[in-house]
Parts: sequence; C-alpha cells; structure tokens
Amino acid sequence: MGFEFDREIAVRPGVQPGERYAVLSDQWRIGNGVHGGVLMALGAAGLAAELDGDGAHPDPIAFSAVFPTPSVPGEVIVRTEVLRAGVSLSQAQVRLLQSDGDGLAERMRAVALFGDLGKRAEPVLRSASPPLIASPDECVGSDGAIDFLAHSTLLDRMDIRLTQETAGWAQGTPSGNGRLDGWVRFADGREPDVLAVLWALDAMPPVAFDLGLYGWTPTLEFSAHLRAHPSPGWLQVELRTETVVGGLMEEDARIWDSTGRLVGQSRQLCGWRLRQRG
Repeated sequence: MGFEFDREIAVRPGVQPGERYAVLSDQWRIGNGVHGGVLMALGAAGLAAELDGDGAHPDPIAFSAVFPTPSVPGEVIVRTEVLRAGVSLSQAQVRLLQSDGDGLAERMRAVALFGDLGKRAEPVLRSASPPLIASPDECVGSDGAIDFLAHSTLLDRMDIRLTQETAGWAQGTPSGNGRLDGWVRFADGREPDVLAVLWALDAMPPVAFDLGLYGWTPTLEFSAHLRAHPSPGWLQVELRTETVVGGLMEEDARIWDSTGRLVGQSRQLCGWRLRQRG
C-alpha cells in the first residue's frame, strides 16, 4: 500500500461483527484535528469492507455525516451497521470512535447509500459542465499565496491550485463573491477514485475566506453525492456560498474529473466566527 491516502484509510478486522480498526496519523491534520474529508473516506472504506462481500456494492453513492467531537491521531474503532441490503443499493451507517480517557468518544457518524457506480455511468440525460477556468499551471499554488494551512500537515499531502480571481483572500483582498475555483490532486501522485472524490469535496480552503471571514469554520453537517468513477488526472473543484446568517453558512462543492465529467457534489452546513486576518 504505497500511497499515503490508502494507508490512512486502511481498516483491519475487529473482534466483534461490524467492527474494524484503523489508525489516524498526524499527517492529515487541519489545525489540531484530523481532516474531516479523511474521516469520511475512512468511514466509507469501513462500509465498503462490510457491504462489498459479493462485489455488488463497492461504491458510496450518498454519504451524510456529522462530527460530534474533533478527531485526533491514534487508534480508531470503525463500527458499521447495515440498515438495508438491497439488490441495487444498500443502506448503512458508520461510527468512528476513539478513546478519550473517560470512555469512547464519537468522532463521526454517517449514513450512506452504497451501490455500483460502474453500472450507473449511462444514460446521461443531464449533467453540469465545469466552468471554464485557468489551467493548474496558470493558478496560484500552495507554495505561493495560499497560507491558510501553514500549521497543518494536510497541505503537504495535496497539491492545490486556485484561480487568480478567487485566491485574493490569501493576500488580504477577498473578492466578497463567496466563490473559489481551482484544482486538487494528491501530492504523491495517487490517482483519484471515488473515495478520493469524497475527500476532495472537503479538501479546499473554506469558501468563507473569499468573504473575508478568516476564522474557524467547523463543519456541522456534510452531505455528498458521488456520481461516477473519476478518470486519472487533476480534479476541478468549485465552491460557492450564498447564505451567511446568524453564524451559519452553507458551502456547496462540485467536482469534475479530467474529462470534464461531474463526479461529485456536496453541501455542508458550517459555523463561522469572524476574525480579522493578522
């Protein structure tokens, strides 16, 4: 298992039925916690191990998660429960648990639909096309203006590029449009798959930064739809927000693969706290 992402989401059998174990490293942190996209991919990996015994349901198609407490590096219990095993789709839930000294703390809980995206590639009756943006080589890389993860190990795991038009916040001049456009891929060359798309839906800087809201924007609820197996290459990501009221905002994400096919979309509800960028 040569790629870092695969090692991070690897699960091993547990003692009890529906239970598996994993280890979160300190290499995917955002701030002091482990990145939420990695937690969702780990949960989906645990569900795939539970649901795909006959090869019929290998892929997450819908994944909705909440994060009761922040995750930390260390051992994780991955508990899965099959809610309904169907012919074309199965429903299940997964919980990630860690010891916190007083017992087991729940880090993430998700419900999901699993099926076979390979059997759902056609027909395409309607699908959103990607916006026309600059190529990755013409965008702002993480070795330039992007400093939002300066003290987080996550940045070293990915190659992220933002368009010049939507990267102004990193220099203290946000556009105020509530929009980010760019590209993402793994830094070690791992090609994208469905679990990588689930991770990438939460991998970009918070769209709140483009509104000049540089404080913490914790995810309160996250819902993703996976649409297709991605082709190799860069993933093009679009983030938008239109409603920021009462300390809450939505963040809508869409991802296209290198062929221009929509492969994932999500909406998350975030909290936000205003802090001037210093």
